[in-house]
Amino acid sequence: MLIGKLDDLPRSILAHTPTPVDEMPNLAKFVEAERASGACRLYAKRDDCTGLGMGGNKIRQLEFYIGEAVARDADTILITGAVQSNFVRSAAAAARKAGMDCHIQLEERVANPSSQYRRSGNVLLDRILGATLHSFPEGENEAGADRALEDIAGGLRAKGRTPYIIHLGPGHPPLGALGYVVAAREIFGQINETDLNIHEIVVASGSGATHAGLLFGLRALGCDIPVKGICVRRAKDQQTPRIINRCQEVADMLDMDNPVRNEDIEINDDVLAPGYGKINDAVLHAIKAAAHCEGIILDPVYTGRTMAGFLSRARQAKAGQNLMFIHTGGQPAVFGYEDVLGPMLSSSL
Repeated sequence: MLIGKLDDLPRSILAHTPTPVDEMPNLAKFVEAERASGACRLYAKRDDCTGLGMGGNKIRQLEFYIGEAVARDADTILITGAVQSNFVRSAAAAARKAGMDCHIQLEERVANPSSQYRRSGNVLLDRILGATLHSFPEGENEAGADRALEDIAGGLRAKGRTPYIIHLGPGHPPLGALGYVVAAREIFGQINETDLNIHEIVVASGSGATHAGLLFGLRALGCDIPVKGICVRRAKDQQTPRIINRCQEVADMLDMDNPVRNEDIEINDDVLAPGYGKINDAVLHAIKAAAHCEGIILDPVYTGRTMAGFLSRARQAKAGQNLMFIHTGGQPAVFGYEDVLGPMLSSSL
């Protein structure tokens, strides 16, 4: 199934795909007790199983960044993200797979983090992968973080290196979104092959690459399944124009008309408070429910918050509807939050 010039763009295959679609019957039964009417069926698209560097959605996205980096004969990858960023850990693994070095800039997005937050989880994996770590003092200054990356790149060029910067902020083509245009094609094929009638897909909405790429890909294939984005970093009024812009940027990269209408973009920020990387009761409940019911591990930043939104949608779904949760991975971050999670997990559901 062709989508614009998607298959003509540079790409390095990194992910183990197709990832499975697993039913979650125990979680559905658990939710059924909280529903006003009838049962629904719940599924997970297991993109935590993409393999490289402990997997996750970022591996799909990095296939296009690394593909372009290889095409430009780069020898070093540069990326910026939160201290416990899954993306920077994945980028370090992808760089090593491609025979490159990696410089990681860690942004201060979470106030007063513990020593575990700074040393364990993804940070430990960054170090195991041999990445060079840098620090950026702000957490909500995307333009400033990108400028700081440019400065690091300039220093590397002065030493004769050929760096490639993965820009994640607005103003740069979101190549990573193309990974989820590919994923949309994969999901569409799995649904058709199994005659699985999915009524709604729920996905994290952060940088916007996964959300926008998935929505764009489905609409480009003529699939009208609603895609609900759960805010994990910024509020709905800020996230909505971001996704609108991301979808248009994807259309521009693929040299095709944008199949996404503004009304296709559905975003919910009900479980965002108190903010990025901070746990609320709904997130904790979702982490425990997924683990106790299905043995599925979620992280407190992205997948736990998205599962909280997914469970809310499942409680509201009509009897007989089927909902799909996109599991984007992120499990290593759990170890950076032990001091917060530990005392809260002693009770049962």
